[in-house]
Amino acid sequence: MATRGFVLYLLAGFSMAVASVLFIKDLSSYGDKYQSLFSPFNRSAGEPYGSESKVWPELRFSWRIVLATVIGFLGSAFGTVGGVGGGGIFVPMLTLIVGFDTKSAAALSKCMIMGASASSVWYNLRVPHPCREVPILDYDLALLFQPMLMLGITLGVALSVVFPYWLITVLIIILFLGTSTRSCFKGVEMWNEETIFKKELAKQQATLVNSRGELLINTEYEPLEPREEKTAMQIFLFNLRWKRILALLLVWISFLLLQNDLVVCSTWYWVLTLTQLPIALGVFGYECADLYNKSKKRRNTGNPVSVCEAAIDWTVPNLAFCALCGVLGGTVGGLLGSGGGFILGPLLLEIGVIPQVASATATFVMMFSSSLSVVEFYLLKRFPIPYALYLMFVSVMAGFWGQFFIRKLIAILRRASIIIFILSAVIFASALTMGVIGIEKSIQMINNHEFMGFLDFCSSQ
Repeated sequence: MATRGFVLYLLAGFSMAVASVLFIKDLSSYGDKYQSLFSPFNRSAGEPYGSESKVWPELRFSWRIVLATVIGFLGSAFGTVGGVGGGGIFVPMLTLIVGFDTKSAAALSKCMIMGASASSVWYNLRVPHPCREVPILDYDLALLFQPMLMLGITLGVALSVVFPYWLITVLIIILFLGTSTRSCFKGVEMWNEETIFKKELAKQQATLVNSRGELLINTEYEPLEPREEKTAMQIFLFNLRWKRILALLLVWISFLLLQNDLVVCSTWYWVLTLTQLPIALGVFGYECADLYNKSKKRRNTGNPVSVCEAAIDWTVPNLAFCALCGVLGGTVGGLLGSGGGFILGPLLLEIGVIPQVASATATFVMMFSSSLSVVEFYLLKRFPIPYALYLMFVSVMAGFWGQFFIRKLIAILRRASIIIFILSAVIFASALTMGVIGIEKSIQMINNHEFMGFLDFCSSQ
């Protein structure tokens, strides 16, 4: 119920923000001297505002590069641990500190997310599940959410062309503050549960006695059925599910082949774009049927074990709810230029996935969505190769060492809730950076009497 209430909050906030555009005056009648990238046309010059001038600073050692490296490393490390990527931190960093234009910054941000996600997935494949004899990557949830996430990204990219800049800023604030607050409450709740569990465990250890009746203090707890120790290679092979990975790759390739550089709103443009719909729904429907049948079979036999990591019954309403959240997450990712992790990470926690698996699975899904965008941006020559390679190297190192450090800290403190607090902090930091920049830009647009309404999709690209 709390999850549905949270989604209703997001939908209500989004609806109110979109509806408010109808009450915003068209300020373009005040003059012709517009400088915004988000107005539909420069009426004095006849050029589209979307054609922002390309600004690619030279890659050389300076305080800007050092500061960007530090911020990029920390953002990648904490972003991948939380399962949200960190795009809300990278884009402001690349524009304000390094000096890239907005479009190039968004493309480089995808490169950083892809590098950090790939290294995190590589690390997680060598980590056993903390409490079950299953892979730490939940392939069922990945196959369930990835198609709808990619479909939502396509929708979000289209809406980013139509929506005015101030509206995107409002949506950022609504989404990020809502998800960060909800995640923080979830982290506090889990922290309290862990505290109770540790106290109970301490009591059990304090009352253990040996065969001679002597009290044993600080006795290490050993499970009744100890796990069989596995080598690193055995854990790696156990975490791989080649058929599931192949299915995810096929979805990735299908969406890549359907991307096009055709004339917007032409017949073939719509044919290729709309073909993504049956592919996404087909894969999603197949996974839904599999989860539904397995869940129904286990309920009928009285088996309480969940089909996958999510602690919910896979009924039709719950599956429809996941489809809505997947599309919503992808739409937000397309609007903001992120990988959709700002929705997927908190969502996995909401449906009962433990933090370690939620982080690993969300990062796994983001690797596919971000890499698709990187390939597209490369073909369009939207980012400088030297900068991309350097920032990807920083992100790869940050993703690996971030996972290593946090996993060790969780093992020492025995508190997986740390991951949730990191996720909440990254989202809140993104809300501050992108929200402040967005508000400042929107105020500038108002002062310049620029167009503040919806743009026409076909003529504004």
